[in-house]
Amino acid sequence: MKILALILSSLLVFASAFAAEAKPNFLIIYADDLGYGDVSTYHASDCHTPNIDKLAAEGMLFPNMRANCTVCSPSRAALLTGRYPDRVGVPGVIRTNPEDSWGYLAPGIPTIGNELKKAGYHTAVIGKWHLGLESPNTPNERGFDLFHGFLGDMMDSYTTHLRQGHNYMRRNAEEIDPKGHATDIFADWAKDYFRERAKEKKPFFLYLAFNAPHFPIEPPEEWVAKVKARAPQLDEHRALNVALVEHLDNRVGQVLAVLKELGLEQNTVVAFSSDNGGSLPHSQNNDPWRDGKTSHYDGGLRVPFIVRWPGHIKAGSRSDYTGLNFDLFPTFLELAGLKPSPKLDAVSLVPILNSGKLDAAQRDLYFVRREGGPAYGGRSYEAIIRGEWKLMQNTPYSPLELYNLKNDPQEKTNLMGKAPKVFKELSTALRMHVQIGGATPWQKPEAE
Repeated sequence: MKILALILSSLLVFASAFAAEAKPNFLIIYADDLGYGDVSTYHASDCHTPNIDKLAAEGMLFPNMRANCTVCSPSRAALLTGRYPDRVGVPGVIRTNPEDSWGYLAPGIPTIGNELKKAGYHTAVIGKWHLGLESPNTPNERGFDLFHGFLGDMMDSYTTHLRQGHNYMRRNAEEIDPKGHATDIFADWAKDYFRERAKEKKPFFLYLAFNAPHFPIEPPEEWVAKVKARAPQLDEHRALNVALVEHLDNRVGQVLAVLKELGLEQNTVVAFSSDNGGSLPHSQNNDPWRDGKTSHYDGGLRVPFIVRWPGHIKAGSRSDYTGLNFDLFPTFLELAGLKPSPKLDAVSLVPILNSGKLDAAQRDLYFVRREGGPAYGGRSYEAIIRGEWKLMQNTPYSPLELYNLKNDPQEKTNLMGKAPKVFKELSTALRMHVQIGGATPWQKPEAE
């Protein structure tokens, strides 16, 4: 019996040592147009997100993080490359209509999928891709072993999954036609992926990109009924949006529950965020920040941001660090034992997650968006944040605006003309960012 006890004890020590050395799994849950004010962990809201709130309670909540852009494709390009979007050829939205597409993911730029594969990871994208419809910019060609999702920009309906009559649903290169609400489908595929990975010893990275709560605002009827029964005072548009977000929150909870059931929770770093702020015309909420999607005011940029890693990140912790979504790129690489490239614009959050502070020089936060139509003319507009100051514009034709975010977080008082030294410094820095971004083409090169 003593010998058996010694053997068991030795095995437990070995297992513990192996677990301590095992590389963590990574999961990014990325919402689409989820407003800061529609996540109830930040403040009281008519929208209830208990599962996202629970994730925050079990990990670290960041109230000062921003998306890399005010719209979809550039934010996603930055997240998956760790570089500002114009530096990887995606300053604007990649659309299914070529004449209205304003980006092309640059060949040769490694994605987080490419990098993590070097460390032995299985890599996957489930959900919305939005970085290219065809070769060479499909997910399997850009570093991901598995793609199970939607290639396009948006669905005309959550239940038909078509975009202008075209089917962009794929499992790798195969066209598929799944049935059901897209939020349910993507959640179910994520759960299936975890079940597959639980059978393997290889660590994994999953980028789970929901298309909710992007318009069209189409929640399942049972979720609309729940919201209207609880909050009959809400107008129809707001009730529909709340129902769509709460349905998303429920499916996030289901995904995380399966992760736990399979014994994967303890060694999986989970990050939750959104690609940009909520759309005000669709009754989404970005309180307390000004404006929303497409805008360089903070309502378009501030997003929910949560990181959880049981046993490593203190539960219920909070960081006031001011950063960007793409900081997850070098963070995950460092945690996987890789050395992030010095060419990245993103900064690793590992020191912060270890309950410390980031000992790094202050950096600029740079934002760019290129867009078509009469309001934009195919041109870009930019913003830059340096410390407490923000210089920005919201169309290529509008004048620059200057705000002190420390004294005026709601961006109500334009200080242009009242702080000339600050303006000179920020405008010089902004020109340099624009110049660097201009070196990367943002349209597909013509065939020779």
